[in-house]
Amino acid sequence: MSWFLWLCAAAALGVAEFFTLTLVFGLLAGAAVVAAVVAGVGIGLLGQLVALAAAAAAGVVIVRPVALRHMAQQPLTIEGSDALIGKRAEAMQEVTATRGLIKLSGEEWSARALDESLVIPVGAWVDVMEIEGATAIVYPRECLSSNG
Repeated sequence: MSWFLWLCAAAALGVAEFFTLTLVFGLLAGAAVVAAVVAGVGIGLLGQLVALAAAAAAGVVIVRPVALRHMAQQPLTIEGSDALIGKRAEAMQEVTATRGLIKLSGEEWSARALDESLVIPVGAWVDVMEIEGATAIVYPRECLSSNG
């Protein structure tokens, strides 16, 4: 019957982890499951406590630092509109500081010129400098290559 108490403790610790997201309560919940297995095999209370302590120590000392390090890393892939920054596009309509239209990755996007004094003609190649909502902020490619 002690295995059932360990499973109840594991469930309570799992709920605590859900609300705190610290990884500590979740690892302690896993340790309580280990203690429940040890109790289910028929090992006494001292063995259950040793199993609980060993599993908890291994989780907190070994698993938690590795998990926190992985959670802190930036994702390797860029998704959504951020993936369009730096892409080349073609002006489908004249692009000014207030309006325009480009073809970007096979789709038509509203666009604005990054430099308010520029008027980018139809057919010109542009680079996407940033995305604001559904509007691409662009700069002509020939201006980039002549400035470098």
